[in-house]
Amino acid sequence: MSPSFAYRITKYDPADRDEHGRYNGTEDTVSDHGPVEAAYLEAIAAFARDSGTRRLEIREPELACQVNFGLEAPVDGHGLAGLFPPDLTGYHDGAEVPVPVALELVRAMLRDNGAWCRLEWRDTFTVHVGWDQYVYVGSDQPCDEAVARTREVGLFAEPITVSPYAADLEEPEVTQAADEDFWERVRAALASSRALLLEEAYLRNATRWHRLTEETLHTVRVALGPRALVTLWPDLTPDVEAVLAALPQDESVEFVWEAPDATIHHVTVDESDHRQLATLVAGSRAACVLPVSLDRHPPLFQAALPDSDGVLRARW
Repeated sequence: MSPSFAYRITKYDPADRDEHGRYNGTEDTVSDHGPVEAAYLEAIAAFARDSGTRRLEIREPELACQVNFGLEAPVDGHGLAGLFPPDLTGYHDGAEVPVPVALELVRAMLRDNGAWCRLEWRDTFTVHVGWDQYVYVGSDQPCDEAVARTREVGLFAEPITVSPYAADLEEPEVTQAADEDFWERVRAALASSRALLLEEAYLRNATRWHRLTEETLHTVRVALGPRALVTLWPDLTPDVEAVLAALPQDESVEFVWEAPDATIHHVTVDESDHRQLATLVAGSRAACVLPVSLDRHPPLFQAALPDSDGVLRARW
């Protein structure tokens, strides 16, 4: 459930909006990396204080994909350098962070650095960063002092019904938990196959690949990221030339290959990329082509990892 009170926090004066709510003023739609950005963070901190919130939970974290729609270019580390280790341990769905770290995540999102997530604390407090320097805060308290503080720092806190990024406005696509029954089905499939390809989405737009056998199943399983989305595909084929020759000419696909050092990589390609792809994967040990959309070409299995208590809280 969304909190009872919600506000849209912006630098855009409501007096400069037309009858449809569109802003016609002169404010820029990117962060100034300076006093206005600092005002946003101060306003959010004030709402957190009014709400009695000291920690926030990271929900649906993602990284910029190959196509970036932000107005600023992503930076190395996706804006997360200094907040999390280089392998991004601790940046995952369900991770809890103190408010100062949450504010740095907001800063990275205001700058379109490449990382995005919802920040929430149960049903009592939420922070969502949208396009063009729009921030949406929800609370179970009216937060009158925070509204006043927002005005003091030069921003506008406008009451709204609900954040447009509220998670309960969306239906999860994956509702099956990767529980013991799921892994038993995977184990049965491995008994009749030499191997399977496991795709581990540990963040949105961030994937690790594993060649799964009966012998490696346990090792791979225990190393999967918290609340990861697990998708099982048929194994890679060693005839890389045949896979390249069979690439479709009229659609984009995911090309997955095992490099000579046994690491597995993937890239999205269309017909214009075929020649460069052949050069990129030269010397590969095995490869396969996977669909970009699962609607027409579903995987063998797909499920999301539950928490340690067995409850599926990931929203994929």
